[in-house]
Amino acid sequence: MKKKLKMLFIFSVLAAMLVTTACSNSESQKPKDNGSDDGKSSGPVEINFWHAMSGAGQEVLDGIVADFNNSQDKYKVNAEFQGTYEESLTKLRSVGGTENAPAITQVFEVGTKYMIESGFIEPMQTFIDKDNYDVSQLEKNILNYYTVDGKLYSMPFNSSTPVMIYNKDAFKEAGLDPEDPPQTFEEVKAAAEKLTKKDERYGFSMLTYGWFFEQLVATQGGLYVNEENGREGDATKAVFNGEEGMRVFKFLDDMNKAGTFGNYGTNWDDIRAAFQTGKVAMYLDSSAGVANAINSSPFDVGVAFIPYPEEVERQGVAIGGASLWMSKGISEEKQEAAWEFMKYLQTPESQAKWHIGTGYFAINPAAYDEDIVKQEWEKYPQFKVTVDQLQQTKPSVATQGALISVFPESRQQVVTALENLYQGTDPQEALDQAVEGTNRAIEIANKTKQ
Repeated sequence: MKKKLKMLFIFSVLAAMLVTTACSNSESQKPKDNGSDDGKSSGPVEINFWHAMSGAGQEVLDGIVADFNNSQDKYKVNAEFQGTYEESLTKLRSVGGTENAPAITQVFEVGTKYMIESGFIEPMQTFIDKDNYDVSQLEKNILNYYTVDGKLYSMPFNSSTPVMIYNKDAFKEAGLDPEDPPQTFEEVKAAAEKLTKKDERYGFSMLTYGWFFEQLVATQGGLYVNEENGREGDATKAVFNGEEGMRVFKFLDDMNKAGTFGNYGTNWDDIRAAFQTGKVAMYLDSSAGVANAINSSPFDVGVAFIPYPEEVERQGVAIGGASLWMSKGISEEKQEAAWEFMKYLQTPESQAKWHIGTGYFAINPAAYDEDIVKQEWEKYPQFKVTVDQLQQTKPSVATQGALISVFPESRQQVVTALENLYQGTDPQEALDQAVEGTNRAIEIANKTKQ
């Protein structure tokens, strides 16, 4: 009897397992809800958007994404913070070109050449042409950077340029006109001498960061690499150690030796704190840092164009920041969802929220006519200076910005050159070393690509 009961128990367990397996197989054979809107599913098409915005930028971005999701029911965007630009790009390399890639990825401007060559992306021009989308409504001097051979590869998003920020109270104290800031290298050096107070305040400072060097070269019309800044073909060598680069290094070297230049290293927080506590009177910052400088300083803050050498004509600035890239290898419906979201981001309303919430430029200049922007500009008239500098920039291969896949490595070479300069290395020698290092990186990259 016990044997029979035991056998019955075993058979009942096996039967239960078979039923479970059959149910499981039945479920697995059901069509999965892939978020499509092709009649198989009533749910919205969901896409992932990888970004590198943190702090206030992330808060504003999350709000705009929520506005888009609430504005319609066909698509849903999931905004996912991926760390720094470098960290995000590293993650993209592992899934790029596959269906597991995010539909949209935010990539910093110096990653442009890499992204174009990666095979991971579908150029924005594909969707612009298909949709007859009018790009003339967008800021031309921002589009220029991401346009290669007449094709727009990515959609600009968080765009910024460098500006010179200065302490108006210190200007008054030094007998300088706070409403007439210096414009040329020579005027900055003269003002820095008057503004410097030994052991108390430096007249001028610049973060030890390659981006600012690039901008001071570009505003002279100088190129960073050959092949028309990499716009007419793959660059084979750096050229930033010519007369334009030398003027920048000489400008910094003169003030450093005169004791009017404050060296605050490579940390943005350090140089900003030095300005806000009155330890430096003028410095270069991103246009996205203007609001923070004004709100965090116990004195009147002025904003001016970046300086240029008096022997040349000012050309303007190249755009910085990041843009949004569409993934290749994902479904057409996800690409469509991404394109609809990108168009939503470019509307005056969205750009107005982005501009006042972060300090980044509005990609669509019509945003500046929105009431919320007008009200903000009344509070921060300095914002208009940043926009004026961008819109007065003369389009050229210099202000369009250089294209090289090894830009991050090259920037580090420039950082080392600046550090050596401040330690007493001859300006030309320091620059030449940075060019040699950049050339090695370019050579390796070009060989690898072949």
